[in-house]
Amino acid sequence: MLPLLAALVVATVPWIPRVPITSAEITGTVFLDANHNGVREANEPGIAGIVVSNQDTVVTTDATGAFHIARGPNGIVFVSMPEGYKPLGNFWRSVGDSVTHADFPLTQVPRVRNFSFVHASDTHISPASVDRTRRLRELVDSISPAFLIVTGDLVRDALRVSEAEATSYYDLFAQERAAFRTPVWTAPGNHENFGIERDQSHVSPTNALYGRGMYHKYFGPDYYSFNYGGIHFIGLNTEDIDDQWYYGHVDSLQLAWLERDLALVPHTTPVVTFDHIPFLSSLQQLGGYTDAPPARSLITVKGKTAYRHTVSNAAEVLAVLRKRRHVLALGGHFHAAEKLVYEIEGVRTHFDLAAAIISPTNTAGLHFPSGVTLYTVRDGVIDDGRFVALGIPERMTP
Repeated sequence: MLPLLAALVVATVPWIPRVPITSAEITGTVFLDANHNGVREANEPGIAGIVVSNQDTVVTTDATGAFHIARGPNGIVFVSMPEGYKPLGNFWRSVGDSVTHADFPLTQVPRVRNFSFVHASDTHISPASVDRTRRLRELVDSISPAFLIVTGDLVRDALRVSEAEATSYYDLFAQERAAFRTPVWTAPGNHENFGIERDQSHVSPTNALYGRGMYHKYFGPDYYSFNYGGIHFIGLNTEDIDDQWYYGHVDSLQLAWLERDLALVPHTTPVVTFDHIPFLSSLQQLGGYTDAPPARSLITVKGKTAYRHTVSNAAEVLAVLRKRRHVLALGGHFHAAEKLVYEIEGVRTHFDLAAAIISPTNTAGLHFPSGVTLYTVRDGVIDDGRFVALGIPERMTP
């Protein structure tokens, strides 16, 4: 979240927006991999009706499990994992200029209606703090939930350091993530935006990994969806970039994708979102307004001033989400557990933030211990969640 943010200084190099790589088409098949070897055999059927996306277009597989889709804006194609299946390997494929085909082998798993999942955030991993992520793994694997969601700031800092240092943190998180017995779903945080604070990182905006590119290389889509236990889960990227500075915002491309993704979700299905910078939070008020670096409260983008540390176009995003049963919004960023509840037109939506794994936090005289939130789901109903302390000696954020 806040300790490693660089000062807001006037930049000399403009932010270069993302543009589509190419309009070339990607073809592929989603199939049932009966022997788990990752290769489609003659007796292994394709799976119809599976949602496939390139972070822009959303399509479904035909009766043979086949799909075709444009390469997309980020060179990534993914499967929105359906009920009763899990991927063999990654649920996404990198489809650079030379790739024209991508298959997705899935294996069957029991369908469930009752399960639990854990929400954690802000691991800020580095060699100095890796013990805390390892403790997270021990805690989560002992709980044995269906999966773990980590809402961003996975690495100590990719914002203002060299490529070598940033990739070392990404490598470390990828290594530690692979050691979890529990499946791990992630969303990017502001610290995953590589090199954007150029006055300190000295990284060129033309670097292929600049901004969101490093996250794409390591972890695939920075926004996506999956289905489990009668719930539709959506991971969002709520960090946008204006020149050298990140701020809370969902860009127009992602918002259009969200509309298309939700269009395929039944109206009765509960929807859970997870992201880093939250839609709403009272913690910004508790922390107090500041116009001093490194974490100024406000940013002005295209003549409009907004709070940086909550989603500046939250009303626009929530209007899209409210077309379905959006019951839970998970976030992080403020290094403190928080629960807000709004009830509108008979739909109660919880806006919950997770505490930080990297350390406990003191804000406005309040002490927020380090830990996770455990949620239990029964027949599509998600409980209020229970805080579980990390159970490691406290080390305060400096």
